[in-house]
Amino acid sequence: MIVAEKKAVTAVSCNVLEKNGFERFGELMSDGRLSEKSDNKVYRLREAIIFSRQLGRPLSESEMKRFVVE
Repeated sequence: MIVAEKKAVTAVSCNVLEKNGFERFGELMSDGRLSEKSDNKVYRLREAIIFSRQLGRPLSESEMKRFVVE
């Protein structure tokens, strides 16, 4: 017989907004957006994400050009 043990899970008390830096979005983007405006290009994001993981770093703009759908 397998017996599982329950462990109590406690929340860490911290201000998530301060921790992640979300308070700065209101200052930088007064219209309420949380990200930059789109450049009206369509990307093959799945392939770009896989390539980025293989490299172990974010892709540069020149590397992202490989994944633009034309």
